[in-house]
Parts: sequence; structure tokens; C-alpha cells
Amino acid sequence: MTSARDAARPLADRLRPQRLDDIVGQAHLFGPDKPLRVAIESGQPHSMVLWGPPGTGKTTLARMIAHYGGAHFIALSAVLAGVKDVRAAVDEAQALWAREQRRTVLFVDEVHRFNKAQQDAFLPFVEDGTVIFVGATTENPSFALNNALLSRARVYVLRRLEQADLEALVERALADAEHGLGGRGLLLAAEERARLAQAADGDGRRVLTLLEIAVELADATGDLPAAVAEVIRGGVRRFDRSGDLFYDQISALHKAVRGSAPDAALYWFARMLDGGCDPLYIARRVLRMASEDIGNADPRGLRIALDAWETYERLGSPEGELAIAQALVYLACAPKSNAVYLAFQAAQRDAQAGGTEEVPEHLRNAPTRLMKALGYGKRYRYAHDEPEAYAAGETYLPAELGERRYYTPVPRGLEIRIGEKLEHLRELDRRARGAVDGAA
Repeated sequence: MTSARDAARPLADRLRPQRLDDIVGQAHLFGPDKPLRVAIESGQPHSMVLWGPPGTGKTTLARMIAHYGGAHFIALSAVLAGVKDVRAAVDEAQALWAREQRRTVLFVDEVHRFNKAQQDAFLPFVEDGTVIFVGATTENPSFALNNALLSRARVYVLRRLEQADLEALVERALADAEHGLGGRGLLLAAEERARLAQAADGDGRRVLTLLEIAVELADATGDLPAAVAEVIRGGVRRFDRSGDLFYDQISALHKAVRGSAPDAALYWFARMLDGGCDPLYIARRVLRMASEDIGNADPRGLRIALDAWETYERLGSPEGELAIAQALVYLACAPKSNAVYLAFQAAQRDAQAGGTEEVPEHLRNAPTRLMKALGYGKRYRYAHDEPEAYAAGETYLPAELGERRYYTPVPRGLEIRIGEKLEHLRELDRRARGAVDGAA
């Protein structure tokens, strides 16, 4: 049976795996002959960064690395520790090596919270082998960690636990009499186990915490299934509002709209709302989608997106969310064009690369007599006075740029007609310039 001292620890901590074979999930890292498993079992670990969502075993893995390698284990939390704590840990590691020739695993949880100076403090000691550095992060290391630190550590990606993995954890907890809840006669039907696993949303620590709370509640009520239903009520899926999961989901939403997949767009919209995302943030992104991916193929999309934003501001949640959903479906079904997006980027490149090109004299404003005397506005042709309200052959770009074609309408939606119109005007230009050349 579980001792009184052991029972005081959280269930998730009591059931922490002690051997690689006890780890649930992460077969891509711990399957037979996988490099990480081989390195740990050989007792020759290397510095690494463990990247994954909460409850996937990052801390457990760090402890196991130290255990298999017979190394001393020092844990720091980047939330609480500073450079002084890092130096103290290094001093301890150096003293241990001098005294016993024993290596130290320095585990830093939430390492992405360290600033550049704090991260740099590790570098010399990782480089000379004083410590085996193991950092844990829920954020993308490419953005959260210094390149210098990343170059000295290998990144391993831990994946969220699958439904079957989480159900296996629940079963283990109910069966383990030494560290878990075994021996208490607790019975939990497959349906309740599945509901707990679903509520945990890939987080092993969370499923065990929910189970532990349910058992404590059942001790008072005598009804474990009802206690499970109570503790999982109102649970939400993972959504960090600022990290990778946030950007992955908004990326999926945007790409679903661009890919003309209204059902997928609605799903990702619902996922983000379920996780607590501000609908106004999504509304702003929908407005961007209308301009970037639909553009002039269907200019109504921009107005519909703006209407959805304004509707949400007037109605709030949940009524206003329907208007955003309506806009998403419209944009996903609309003809697509990124022609203006690409044209604007090309124009920006020319503007940045070309310096301060002079405005052609015939295009300059001439509100004063001096400006007119200098030739400003001279030979400007007023388009409304020309046939078809078009000054055929006229130029509007700096002479140094010559002719440029930034905007190429796509053969979809309204841009079909726009393309036909532009081609007609260019034909008028060719005729006008040919007539000038012939007269010369």
C-alpha cells in the first residue's frame, strides 16, 4: 500500500516512470534502436532541448537521463532562477566532478523564459562538459532560444499523448497499489476512463490530476463516475494564446480559407474559440485573408469581413461569432487571388531598392506660378478629356524605372474582367506609341 509520506505527493509525481519501458507514448523517441533511447541506455547522454506541450514527460525524461547515466541531477526553473542560480549549479557540478569524477545533469524547466544573457551563462559549461544541459520548453526553440545554445544541444520533439496512452495511465494508476490508487477497490468503467482521457487533451499530468481529484470527491460522495463527470465539466482544449499552438491554429485557419475548405475553416475557428481566443483577433485576421487571398477576384469579401468584425463589436459573444463564421465560409468559397498581394510586394521592393526617384515633371502638382514656370504639370493629359477616359500612351512611373508590370490579374472571379480591361488599355498604349514612333 501507499505510505502516508508517499500519499502526500501528487499522484502524477508518485507514478513518474523510473524506466524507459514505463514511459507511455513517445514511441518515435523511445522505440527500439531510436538514437535517444540508445544514448540514455548507454549512459552517454548529450545536451538537449526537449520541446513539447505540457504533460508529455519532459521532466521525467530529464530525471531518467541522470538516473541511467549515474549522474547528479540539478533542477532549475527559469520562472524563478537567475544567473546567480545558474552559477551556483555550475559550481556544484564542478565540485562534484573534482571530488568524485561524477557528471551532472542540469535540467532547466521553461528554459524559454531565460533572456539572452541568462542563456549565454550556460554556454562555456555546456561546451567544456561541466554539465549535461537538458532544457524543457513548450515554445518553439527556433524562436525562444539563442542560436549559440541550440548549436550545442540537440532538439527532441515530444508529442501530445494519444487517447489510448492517457487511458493506459488511468488504468495504471488504478492498479498500482504501491504508488497509485490500487488496493482501494476503485472501479472505473471504460466510458469514464475515456472521458477523463479526452478531458486531459494529451496531457499525462492532467489526466492523473483529474483522476486524483475525482477520487477525493468520490471519497465524500461514494460515487466515482459522478465525481469524474463533475471534475471534467467545463474543461477546454489546450490553447496558450501566445505560443506555438496559437500560431499553428491561426495558420491552419488561414490556410483552410486559402485552400477553399469551408468545413476546415469552421473547425479551426471553433477550436480557437473553444480554447479562449479573442474573437476580435480572429476577425482582424479574417480581414487580412480577404485582402491577401481573395483580393479583387471578389472585392465583396473585404466588405463582408469588415461587416463581420463590426457585427461582433455590436453583438458580442456568442451571437457575433456567427457573423465571423459566415465571413469565413464566404471567403473559403470565394474565387482566390493573391495578385494584389504579390504586386504590392514587388512595388515595395522597387521603392526600397531604387532610392528617391524623381516624380516626372508632367505628374507634379503646380499650384503656384513658379511651379508652372518650372514646367510642373506641363504636358499632363487629363484622362477624362481623352477617348474612353484613358490617356493612351501616357506614362506614370519615374523614367528610371521604365515600364513595370506589378499587377497580373488571375483568371478567376472578377479579375477575369479586370484582366480583359487592362489588356484592352495596353493595346491602346501600343497603338498610341506606334503612331508617335511613325510620325517621328
